[in-house]
Amino acid sequence: MRFRVFIEQDEDGIYVAQCPSLPGCISQGKSYREAQRNIQEAIQGYLESMKKHKEPIPPSIHETVVDVRIPA
Repeated sequence: MRFRVFIEQDEDGIYVAQCPSLPGCISQGKSYREAQRNIQEAIQGYLESMKKHKEPIPPSIHETVVDVRIPA
């Protein structure tokens, strides 16, 4: 499954990751890669909990990145 994740560096230099499709699913790391790994684990645990409690799992996203060039 694919979920949109936002990773931002806070004022202390820590990378904070969150998954908007899963309310409260937030993690962090000392590096971007660590935050990415940690949020992946958090999402896995979140989904396992939803399944255990027979809650509906949000659908996977389909996303495209579009490059736009601005004429000089």
